[in-house]
Amino acid sequence: MKQFIKKIYKTENSLVFLTLIVGTPIFGQTDTNKKPNILLILSDDHSYPFLGCYGNKDLNTPNLDRMAEEGVRFDNAFTTAPQSVPSRASLLTGRSVIDIRMSRFSAPLPRETKTIIEYLKEKGYYTGICGRTYHLDGPGAKFPESEEVMVQYKLRTFKDRVDYLNQVDYSKTNDAGVLVQFQEFLDIRSKNKPFFMWMNFSDPHRSFDAKEYEPDPKSLTIPAYFPDTRELRKDLAGYYGEINRLDHHMGGILNELEKRGLKENTMIVFIGDNGGALLRGKGTLYDIGIHVPLIINGPLVKEKGRNSGALISGEDIAPTILSFAGIVTPEKMTGISFHKIITNEPFDGREYVFAERGPHARGLPTNTANFDLIRTVFNKKYKLIYEALWQLPYQPVDFSGGAFWKELEKMNKEGQLEEKFSKALFQVPREMFQLYDLENDPYEFNNLSGKEEYKKIERELKGVLLKWMILNQDYLPLPLNN
Repeated sequence: MKQFIKKIYKTENSLVFLTLIVGTPIFGQTDTNKKPNILLILSDDHSYPFLGCYGNKDLNTPNLDRMAEEGVRFDNAFTTAPQSVPSRASLLTGRSVIDIRMSRFSAPLPRETKTIIEYLKEKGYYTGICGRTYHLDGPGAKFPESEEVMVQYKLRTFKDRVDYLNQVDYSKTNDAGVLVQFQEFLDIRSKNKPFFMWMNFSDPHRSFDAKEYEPDPKSLTIPAYFPDTRELRKDLAGYYGEINRLDHHMGGILNELEKRGLKENTMIVFIGDNGGALLRGKGTLYDIGIHVPLIINGPLVKEKGRNSGALISGEDIAPTILSFAGIVTPEKMTGISFHKIITNEPFDGREYVFAERGPHARGLPTNTANFDLIRTVFNKKYKLIYEALWQLPYQPVDFSGGAFWKELEKMNKEGQLEEKFSKALFQVPREMFQLYDLENDPYEFNNLSGKEEYKKIERELKGVLLKWMILNQDYLPLPLNN
């Protein structure tokens, strides 16, 4: 395993910088504090329904399945963006991506914007972040000009927000190192305080290299929203291998909690940071791009093994986590706590979910992988998508140069691709407004925008989206104009 590059933690009286792993796990510890420990775990690029507990029989995820059996599984959880930076910003702040100025990839979270970390610290929690990059401290030191700005204006803030920070740039195969970091965090934490840890896994982010965990591509049941081709099967098997490996590492985390006597007093929130880098997934506002797995497990859960169909937004995670510690939702948070679902009480929930898409990495707007401007609003029945840059051709994020995408391009050019896939993937220009009947068209292939019988519904959703955009001071032209 590679050495950790950077590690910062605060003890009760000092700030310590280390470059090597130290400490030995101490077993048998128990927390007597009445407030529960809280563990927020993010998988990277992980779409719903890709876990065994969601009915996918091609995946082997016993640890996460057991978490669902002993907790609550959510079937309608959606992130606020199909990319890591803006989505994570909402997850941590309980606020809209637009509202907190985090739509640019990779913007640093403004210092004045509070996260759940600060709120929990104020209530006596010992806090930490470990694993893969958490994405909210702006760009890395790739260009001296940007690095000068970051340093001069002190834009990297998380070392000041958190007690323990261990961000490392290790290869994907070293996700096992997350357990080592977690062990160290537990060793050096203040034992008289409850803890909050934000844990970041790399899997199932591309590239796919979990070969020993991959199923046989020929044996897979291909979802109806994907074309069944040879290269797709190989690609999907690679994605499944990453998820299976993720579950293996999750088993190590759960075992560590049990060995230390911490499991009974720890609330665990497991969620994907955004949808997978799959067709019409990451980088889009279609279902695969923002619909993610969400499992919550721990002592506050009543009637374990339940499934919830409530609409959940990424904004709702922060106020719900704060509720575990008895903290009332702060006024600036637009997220809605769904604590009542955890305690199995009546819950009205939200009617609509909103999401946005902005630039990705540093590419210019030559295709949608690099740059796109999209907004969406939906309820359980209908979904409206507003493509402000409808002229741009669709290009998938993270795999446009891969064998699978090249296979589809060739099939489309030769007229061998099924019409619904050809239109959805290769139509230029795209359609500015898209309206989908989610009950009858859950895979979002039949655009109803402009049809007379759906005119009223489309107008209503445009009005709801317009209101959200105005209140959040969105910079895009409004969806109702001349």
